[in-house]
Amino acid sequence: MSAFSLSRRQALVAAGALALVLVLAGKLLAGGSSGHRAPAFALPRAEPPAPPPALVVDVAGAVRLPGLYRLPHGSRVADAVAKAGGANARAALDGVNLAAPLADGEQVVVPTKLAGGGVAAPAGSSPTSTTGPVSLSTATAEQLDALPGIGPVTAQKIVDYRTAHGAFRSVDELDAISGIGPAKLDQLRGLVVP
Repeated sequence: MSAFSLSRRQALVAAGALALVLVLAGKLLAGGSSGHRAPAFALPRAEPPAPPPALVVDVAGAVRLPGLYRLPHGSRVADAVAKAGGANARAALDGVNLAAPLADGEQVVVPTKLAGGGVAAPAGSSPTSTTGPVSLSTATAEQLDALPGIGPVTAQKIVDYRTAHGAFRSVDELDAISGIGPAKLDQLRGLVVP
């Protein structure tokens, strides 16, 4: 008999031990018996960033379908006017900065042409050709300069503020401009609109 011959009983014990070693090795490779899983070799999935909420703007004035509209971030005044069905035949689009970025909660007002050929709050016209209050969101520096208590320097500050912060949402925002205090703000009420 050879030195490597085993009895039947020894062969069964060796086979059982080998099976036990294989089972334990399989559990270790699969995460062990303690309930912890081995780290996966796949890269973790990054969740895509949530899109910013849509802007809500109020489009009013000389547009086909005035109302509230939801627009994606980065939209411009031109996008809001288009969403409202575009300008109507009475619109004076030269009084609107169509390239201005929109802010959430903003009101976009498209002025109308007046019956005598004038324009309500047009860009570049003299303030005497307009009727009604001056729009802070569309008026030129010259139109603002014609208001009582507003000189050319303060008028330019209003235009610069509008460029940096978007259209005015309230007349009270004038308080943020240096040179306009509570007394001057009260003087301007009724003469200006956002």
